[in-house]
Amino acid sequence: MNHKPVEGFSKLTKQGKIDWLVNEYLEGNSEYQHILNQYWNENADLQKLHDEFSENTISNFYMPYGIAPNFLIDGKLFALPMAVEESSVVAAASKAAKFWIDKGGFKTTIINNEKLGHTHFIFNVEPHKLLHFFNFSLKKKLIEATNDITANMRNRGGGILDIKLVDKTSEMPNYYQLKASFDTVDSMGANFINSCLEQFGKTLKQEVAISEDFTQEEKNSLQIVMNILSNFTPDCIVRAEVSCKIEDLKDDSGISNEEFASKFKQAVMIAEIEPFRATTHNKGIMNGVDAVVIATGNDFRATEACAHAYAARNGKYSSLTHCTTDNGVFRFWIDLPISVGVVGGLTNLHPLVKFSLALLGKPSAQELMSILAVSGLAQNFGALRSLVTTGIQKGHMKMHLLNILNQLGATEEEKQHFVTYFKDKTVSHHEVINEFNRLRGQ
Repeated sequence: MNHKPVEGFSKLTKQGKIDWLVNEYLEGNSEYQHILNQYWNENADLQKLHDEFSENTISNFYMPYGIAPNFLIDGKLFALPMAVEESSVVAAASKAAKFWIDKGGFKTTIINNEKLGHTHFIFNVEPHKLLHFFNFSLKKKLIEATNDITANMRNRGGGILDIKLVDKTSEMPNYYQLKASFDTVDSMGANFINSCLEQFGKTLKQEVAISEDFTQEEKNSLQIVMNILSNFTPDCIVRAEVSCKIEDLKDDSGISNEEFASKFKQAVMIAEIEPFRATTHNKGIMNGVDAVVIATGNDFRATEACAHAYAARNGKYSSLTHCTTDNGVFRFWIDLPISVGVVGGLTNLHPLVKFSLALLGKPSAQELMSILAVSGLAQNFGALRSLVTTGIQKGHMKMHLLNILNQLGATEEEKQHFVTYFKDKTVSHHEVINEFNRLRGQ
């Protein structure tokens, strides 16, 4: 297949883009045009809104939007919106919420809410000389230069919290950072932070140029490499936890409360010490977190990157959740670094995002942090509960059953037969095929 490159693709109309794709890559098959069209919204204005969220949009990509009810969080009852395609995520979260609702529910604490960004620069100068310049002149000038940018944020109670000079010359020749911390209140704050940092870079260059502290050769060596926020926010962190007496755990799998607590703790400890297990363990946590992040119009790639960087902060990848069983009390918790917003971006535009935030009681950014940590903890509890008792496949494959039957083209009557057939059996793809063929007499 030898395809031709295209010039000016972004300038084509939506139909023009589709025509080019279908003719160039899909042999002119009109069925593919139909597939794209059937996902367009019938409301032209709403479709136009979606088209303008991103570039070169030709259709919408649907994901299931489900609800996990019965979450008691800090004394308030919530129904969590979850946008996720993986079978059993919503079911597992809902089951965990129901398990803890009569045991005090989930408790959360905002440990900190600082976000970070850096101006990365190269400067061939003695570190002590630069530090003196920073402390006695530059830091004040950086704050003053961004006053116009930060005015609205300061009025809302946020702004620049601190700026530090970081010497990285031991790791890379002549490499320094201006490391700034921010409070962006209810916004994610990416544009605000990046605007401040870009001004830092300009101000740094201007102040060095007029300073008498440096030689002309030193001044000429200054290079502003980049100004950019960090998605690693170890100081923007929330804790969510559950606890109860071991005698009150009352798992319905047939094992004793004491055995359940012991095996559960061991499973968490394995994830704490074994990176191969920790990766899957934390992926399960993010199943719950990302589903609510997407439903509320936030950046799930940023939350993923931050969580996994935090999980490896001590030099070895480890579990984000922890468990103790001291003095007859079962305690399970997560410390989750996460930066989200409830104003700006899609939160003011996407109708389902606005629905999600209304459903959650129009939370502040900190309240949403708490909800997300709880969603991740609940998902992890549900997964571990299955793993140490009945096994993960029993529940997961039952949720996956409809996907298999839809692939086979099963009727509604046949689907009901399979739900009954597997009521007391573990679903497997092989067994579904065998029973489907038997049912149709093949």
